[in-house]
Amino acid sequence: MENNNNFDFEKWSRLANTDPEAFEQHRAQVINDFIQDLPEERQQRIRCLQWRVDGIRRTSKTPMAACIEISRMMWDSVKGENGLLNALYHLQSVTGYTPVENDDDFNISFPTKSATILTFPKLDLIN
Repeated sequence: MENNNNFDFEKWSRLANTDPEAFEQHRAQVINDFIQDLPEERQQRIRCLQWRVDGIRRTSKTPMAACIEISRMMWDSVKGENGLLNALYHLQSVTGYTPVENDDDFNISFPTKSATILTFPKLDLIN
């Protein structure tokens, strides 16, 4: 229908309103094509995530209820017990790094550590 960089909302909206079955077929195909383009080691995890999203869409009473539940799932993956924020806090506590923000808010770098290399005398273990 179109590539990922040129999403035509009006075309998709018309299709959803005039032919919901064709809309769902095209939606599934675009999602499948996207997953197929991912590195192989990531595909299974994304398929599982899409399966969860599709399950929520199928079992929700309204599209808005599905949207709210999917949004909750997304926020839980960021802020939940095993979410991204906890992983970042853990990484920070283990490494001792404190992020240093650059001019660009999205570009965070970690300071580098240096170490002294020690030399040891050779041991003659064979006598």
